[in-house]
Amino acid sequence: MTTDRLYLRDAQLREFDATVIAVDDEGRVALDATAFYATGGGQPHDTGTLEWDGGSAAVTDVRGHDVVWHTVSGGAPEVGAGVTGTLDWDRRHALMRTHTALHILCGVIWNEWGKAVTGGNMEPLSARMDFEFGPLPDGFAPRVTELVNAEIAADRPIKVSFLPRARALADDDLIRTKVNLIPESVTEIRVVDIVGLDKQADGGTHVPSTGEVGRFEVTKTESKGKANKRIRIAIRD
Repeated sequence: MTTDRLYLRDAQLREFDATVIAVDDEGRVALDATAFYATGGGQPHDTGTLEWDGGSAAVTDVRGHDVVWHTVSGGAPEVGAGVTGTLDWDRRHALMRTHTALHILCGVIWNEWGKAVTGGNMEPLSARMDFEFGPLPDGFAPRVTELVNAEIAADRPIKVSFLPRARALADDDLIRTKVNLIPESVTEIRVVDIVGLDKQADGGTHVPSTGEVGRFEVTKTESKGKANKRIRIAIRD
């Protein structure tokens, strides 16, 4: 029993049809396919609605990997029922813009200062990301803001591909994203490529080009240790 995670191939999908394959004791619903993103990799879950013959429910949480479970409020459909899922697109699109901005930030910092990312988290149109910096360079915030917004203005295309694990491990551009830390049971690696800037093994959703992100701002920088600095960002229209 597995769920086909449609968003891995088509992040623009706003509505989909699926079949209920399980309902657990908590009323969570598993589907044979879903466009709802399941929380993971620092990206929060999607929200929206499920509708079926004779009922509907709000999707309030989404979790899981092989099987994706949808927490619903307002009742659950029966196993075998056909459902239509509809995403809260404003929330999803804001998260896509934010996630792409973080990849641009990673690419800019790697190219300018050679520093790798150590962690991060996001909400719609705001996020934090940690990097392997000691003291931040003088003028860091305005400089990184300038560089990121220049990449947004360049409107670089963003491509998604799937590579066999061996090919991904052999790709020098992916070494800093620590592909070797992905469980060996994962034989196919999903790669998000901001063409000419940044390439990462990644399971999240993104806008189709950097120009769709909006305006990038650094809102705060913080020290989280001798060699770990946190950058907080916001995305504006």
